[in-house]
Amino acid sequence: MLTKGFTEVVRKGGFLTRNFGVCAPVAQKVTDPIQALFVKKIQEYKSKESGGKLVDATPEVEKDLKTELERVAKQYGGGSGVDMTKFPEFKFSAPTVDPINTTN
Repeated sequence: MLTKGFTEVVRKGGFLTRNFGVCAPVAQKVTDPIQALFVKKIQEYKSKESGGKLVDATPEVEKDLKTELERVAKQYGGGSGVDMTKFPEFKFSAPTVDPINTTN
């Protein structure tokens, strides 16, 4: 078995093959500047997390969100006092059937 750099050259059945499994962990430690910036922004966003509310939202954005949610609630049968997160309850009643006069 010969070792050349981070890759290994192995003779199998008369053919030379390279084992890139040795290179993978070394390559993962090298960070791309774009990737590092992306990870940094995700960590920054997570630190600003505010329990289900919008992050860095202005009062204008909050007002627009409220307006849109009210519009959608009215459009789909919601309104004040209606819990839109609850699964709807269906009530089916048996139809009334008129009796048929069978006497002759």
